[in-house]
Amino acid sequence: MSDVVAEGDAKPTKQFSVYEATSEELIERSMAPIKKEFLCPPPSRSLKQSDVKAPHPSLVQEKKSKRQLKRERREKCAINLCPQVSRTEDVDSCQYKEKCRFNHDIQAFKAQKPDDIEGQCPFVASGIKCQYGLSCRFFGTHKDLSGISDAEINFFNKETQRLLWKNNMTFPKADAKLKSLGLMGHAKKSNVAQENDAEKPLDGAQTNEDVDIPGPLETEDVRPTKKAKSDETSKLGHIIDGVMNVDDETEKTGNSTSKAKIEDDEDIIKVIETDGSLKSHPREKKKLIDFRDKLYLAPLTTVGNLPFRRLCKVLGADVTCGEMAMCTNLLQGQASEWALLRRHSSEDLFGVQICGSFPDTVSRAVELIDRECTVDFIDINMGCPIDMVVNKSAGSALLNKPLRMKNIVEVSSSIVETPITIKVRTAFFEGKNRIDSLISDIGDWGATAVTIHGRSRQQRYSKSADWDYIYQCTKNASPNLQVIGNGDVYSFLDWNKHKSDCPELSSCMIARGALIKPWIFTEIKEQRHWDITSGERLNIFKDFVRFGLQHWGSDTKGVETTRHFLLEWLSYTFRYIPVGLLDVIPQQINWRPPSYFGRDDLETLMMSESAGDWVRISELLLGKVPEGFTFAPKHKSNAYDRAENG
Repeated sequence: MSDVVAEGDAKPTKQFSVYEATSEELIERSMAPIKKEFLCPPPSRSLKQSDVKAPHPSLVQEKKSKRQLKRERREKCAINLCPQVSRTEDVDSCQYKEKCRFNHDIQAFKAQKPDDIEGQCPFVASGIKCQYGLSCRFFGTHKDLSGISDAEINFFNKETQRLLWKNNMTFPKADAKLKSLGLMGHAKKSNVAQENDAEKPLDGAQTNEDVDIPGPLETEDVRPTKKAKSDETSKLGHIIDGVMNVDDETEKTGNSTSKAKIEDDEDIIKVIETDGSLKSHPREKKKLIDFRDKLYLAPLTTVGNLPFRRLCKVLGADVTCGEMAMCTNLLQGQASEWALLRRHSSEDLFGVQICGSFPDTVSRAVELIDRECTVDFIDINMGCPIDMVVNKSAGSALLNKPLRMKNIVEVSSSIVETPITIKVRTAFFEGKNRIDSLISDIGDWGATAVTIHGRSRQQRYSKSADWDYIYQCTKNASPNLQVIGNGDVYSFLDWNKHKSDCPELSSCMIARGALIKPWIFTEIKEQRHWDITSGERLNIFKDFVRFGLQHWGSDTKGVETTRHFLLEWLSYTFRYIPVGLLDVIPQQINWRPPSYFGRDDLETLMMSESAGDWVRISELLLGKVPEGFTFAPKHKSNAYDRAENG
């Protein structure tokens, strides 16, 4: 007798329904257990045309090319009022007069200027004189205030930029250490030949010209050209201030240096290294930093800007770190990249994050940052999964080259007193973890702390972070190395669990959790689930807008820049599910909610996944969007965890 059941006799499988499923069944499917009274009714088969919500106009407009936008910015139209004239309201105050590329017609500007935005000027509200004058979109609220106060530091020095543009910037500490380790250039073999060729003119021949050392065999896109001065003694005299004094007359003249003199100078380099000026042991630092039990806001590309960090500081963050900056762009003198190093006075424990492929570019960037900026630590990214970064042998690509990792950290930590930290992932490929084999040595390289993101590069943001592996690495780390865990911290319970499961863990870095709900820092410090209302969330958005207008400007350009970054942030915040709507708390970061509505219209608007609704929220705070405005989220990491993100 056969056990096969006829096809017609098979029982139909029961279709899954979120309206009938239990909380346990929903969680098993990674769905948020929304209370039944907040679930949207199932859609009817026949949908009326009137029920279809029209897309926001900003989503259907054709986007202009960057070249077209740049051409429009350069046009001398009435709306582009000269900044100097705008501040002083005097057409004769501009030093360039008729040669100025901006408009000087105040009346024509006023005729085309958009209406003021409702509210008070963010500068005046802080007791500061607004520097945007007539261009300010809150001009009607201006008051007579004396002086201009700026609470931001780490502005890019124009003289430094000029030197970088002309490849005239010197990096004596980095170059001396790189030379002592045989790392001057990306390829050791080619480097030896280059140094020999560069020193040939110095061996008995006089020259007054700079000698360009050829680039290495393996290069990044842009690398500052190292200049070999004919007077080698002059160059060595700038290695460390106070260590060696060279006669000014010798520096000004282009006299040749004998081979014996060069050998003496090489001995001086050895003396400097053993003397401690370049720190023979990387752990010997004058500055110390303790991350233990501090709430650490992760460096976040695009959204981790200065206004967002200010907001997180207000909500309880202890440590902040700037957005990742590429070393090659910093050494190029790109102002937009240096803007990522800007710091606000409220950031009392602040670091910058840089990313590079080779010891020379990273160490030179470290030396330059230490010289030009005020920071508490410098973090080197060795875990970025973005293709554009990995294809340049930077970020998580370094996980496949541990010797290069060692050289980067060792050189960088040896030339500055500012603590050096690194951020890594578990591995490059899934299932091939390797940080556990390196963790015992990272402290000896000179790093003060290491942050381990519990995912591989291949995972990106898919699957949950492997905290068991983070614990394993933490317990194997040397006592002088602080280990910080990273991944899926979304409530104070997550924080408590990681700290209790592994007491050796110094702290937990919070990334997407802070993007979705920046009040997570308040929840951790107060040990509670904050059932935040839509009004309280709107006030947080208002604070961000105020900080953004103070940072990017209160004129039309500053308003639209603030709007852009607000929208980028709103592409994350819609994922927050209010505590009062959940059957099970806390919310997990990978839960997908079924279609639901909030307790009021504003809460429903804030949880919409439509970019058009995000634009509508921005209009509540910054007025109507300009004609031709478009927006599309930049990053995939704002979406729920799924395979296509990996």
